[in-house]
Amino acid sequence: MSDSAAGEGDGRDAHASPADAGDGTRAVRAGLPEPVKHEPTLPGPVFAAHFHLPGDPTGPYTYGRDENPTWTHLERAIGELEAPGRDDAETLVFASGMAAISSVLFSQLRTGDVAVLPDDGYQALPLVRAQLETYGIEVRTAPTAGDAQLDVLAGAKLLWIETPSNPGLDVCDVRRLVAAAHAQGTLVAVDNTLATPLGQRPLELGADFSVASGTKQLTGHGDILLGYVAGRDAETMAAVRRWRKIVGAVPGPMEAWLAHRSIATLQMRVDRQNATALRVAEELLNRPEVSGLRYPGLPGDPSHPIASRQMRRYGCVVSFTLPTRARADRFLDALRLVDDATSFGGVRSTAERRGRWGGDAVPEGFIRLSVGAEDPDDLVADLLRALEQSAD
Repeated sequence: MSDSAAGEGDGRDAHASPADAGDGTRAVRAGLPEPVKHEPTLPGPVFAAHFHLPGDPTGPYTYGRDENPTWTHLERAIGELEAPGRDDAETLVFASGMAAISSVLFSQLRTGDVAVLPDDGYQALPLVRAQLETYGIEVRTAPTAGDAQLDVLAGAKLLWIETPSNPGLDVCDVRRLVAAAHAQGTLVAVDNTLATPLGQRPLELGADFSVASGTKQLTGHGDILLGYVAGRDAETMAAVRRWRKIVGAVPGPMEAWLAHRSIATLQMRVDRQNATALRVAEELLNRPEVSGLRYPGLPGDPSHPIASRQMRRYGCVVSFTLPTRARADRFLDALRLVDDATSFGGVRSTAERRGRWGGDAVPEGFIRLSVGAEDPDDLVADLLRALEQSAD
C-alpha cells in the first residue's frame, strides 16, 4: 500500500479546497490526498481485511472493520461538503442509509429515553419505531409541516427531523426546532438525504447530526448502497463509531471509491436536476388532472417560505397525485424516459406510485417523481404525453 493510498500514512486530507470555494470546486476536489508524483489523483480502492501491524496496535489502520484508507478519503470528502472549513466536524460512512440512521438512534438512546420522529418520513421509520419500543424507548411522532414536532418534544433525548420529508416534501424550520431542543438538552439529527449537502447543511443550522443515504443523489447513479453520519461533538460521534464497529455496518472499499468518484459531478448533477425539477413542477401546475403538487422550489408551495431561508437548492423530487390508482398506473406505463422504480436522485429519471409499498400515508394515485439529467425539453414532453395518453 503506497503512502498516497493511505493519505500520507494517516489518512489526512492535505489538499482540501478552501472554505470559501464554490460548490463545484469543492465537489471536484473534496477528500483528495496530497499529490504524490506518479500516483493517481484519486487513489484506487484498498482491498484489505487486515494491515501490517507489528508491535503495539496503534495507527490509523489495523483491521478492515474499523478503518480503511478508501473510507477515509470519502469521509473527508463528505465532511468538506457538510461542514466546509470546520475542523471539529467528523464524518463516518456506512453500508447503507438505514445503517447510518440506526447508528445514531441506537448509539444515543437508552431504555427509558424519549425519541421524537416524524410521522410522515421515510417508510422504514415505523419499523425503527417498533424496534426502539421493544428496547423500552418511548417514541412520539408528529408531522414535519408547521414544526409540529415541537408539540411532543418535552423531555425527549433525541429529535429526528426529516426535511424535506419523503415523499410529501414538507419542510420544517431546522433552526427553530434545534433551538427548542437544545434549550432542554435534546440532541437533534437531520435526515439530509433529499437536500444533499449542496442543498442544505444541517450542522450549520445547529443540528448535532447530519445523516443521509448516499445511495441517492449524493452518488447519483443508482449503483451503490451507502450512508453516512456527520457530527461535531467528539463524544456523540465516538458512540456512533463504536456502534458501527459492533454491528459491522461498513461499506466495501469499491463502493466507497465509487461514491467518492461520483461526488466530483455532484454540483453539475444537482444544478441540472434541480432546474429541471422546477420546470417540471411549473408545467404540472397547469394540468387539471394533477392535484397536490409539491416542490419546495415553487414560490407558491407551502414549504417555500421556510425552504428559501434554510436551503440553497430545493432537490430533484416532485410529488403529485393523479385522480385514481388506475390512472397513475397508466401514466407510469406510458412514460418512455422515466423508469418505474423506487429510490430517487439518479441521473436517470424515475417515478413510482408510492402507495404500492403500503408504508406511506398517501393517496392511491400519489406519484413521486425523481427528475434526472435528461434534456429538460425531452423530459417535459414525455411527462405531458404520458398524461394525455393515460387519460380515460
